[in-house]
Amino acid sequence: MVDGDDVTTELAALDDERTGLVLQPLRWALEAHRAGNPYQVIIFEQVPAVLPVWEAMARVLESLGYKTATGILHAEEYGVPQTRRRAILIANRHQTPVLPGPTHHRFRRKEVKASRNRPALLPHRSIGETLDRVEPFVLVSNYGTGGDPKARGRRTSKEPAFTVTGKVSRNRLFSDEGELDRLNVSEAGRLQTFPADYPWSGKDISQQIGNAIPPRLAAHVLAAALGRELPADFLDTMTRTPWIAMDDEAILAAQDTEDAHVSAVPGIAPNSGPDSDLDLDSGSEPSSDTESRRSSTDITSGAVGLLSSRL
Repeated sequence: MVDGDDVTTELAALDDERTGLVLQPLRWALEAHRAGNPYQVIIFEQVPAVLPVWEAMARVLESLGYKTATGILHAEEYGVPQTRRRAILIANRHQTPVLPGPTHHRFRRKEVKASRNRPALLPHRSIGETLDRVEPFVLVSNYGTGGDPKARGRRTSKEPAFTVTGKVSRNRLFSDEGELDRLNVSEAGRLQTFPADYPWSGKDISQQIGNAIPPRLAAHVLAAALGRELPADFLDTMTRTPWIAMDDEAILAAQDTEDAHVSAVPGIAPNSGPDSDLDLDSGSEPSSDTESRRSSTDITSGAVGLLSSRL
């Protein structure tokens, strides 16, 4: 694959056809490089189990002259009101990228004293401050925890939500008065940091929401990939602005805020694919966290093995 070989036969022999989907973005990057029009910046994002694939891809990209950074980011550390871990690969042809530093504290059930090294970090954002609901209430996950599909996780309205997946509409909410209405499309989108009136359309909107990278996290990753800094209030302004108000004037105003940094960077590679906890994407629901992790691990092992054999 790296040397231009056809790996169709090897991909067909793998146990899980989704392995090929993980490798597809690398093929695009290699083809662009061979065509003499390489991507200037590349960003890949997926579930944590795919990190070994990103690390193997980073070695390939480094052999082409890219400088890379890989790692796991926690979405709540960037102002997203949910706990969501994602594997990131950043590659840049012109400068050494660094993963974005956190802006908010990581969620921990046990109280942790503020670190002297991170005195300026903001508190993590909660479900309650994100949704227009009367507090207190409890969010009950659709998925089991600790390998037990019946042990549904619980988060209070003072805590971040669980990872928003394509099954987000199955989460349940309770108050002292009893069960509440389930999350609607707007609320699920807000937990992903989309504007409340974002115009979702098409089929299976819950899956669209769960597959998306939270815009707030994406902005931090993109800024890091391009070597830029985001103004302190930029993301709050953009994510809280109604979508219908984002006309040309609003967009230009946002660009003016970033004016010192604006420059066209050709060839940012597309997102690497689906982003739900089931990912890549079987369309089936795992019976437990353990099954979901096992599926991701099988895909990762196959992809790393194929890459390693071609390095």
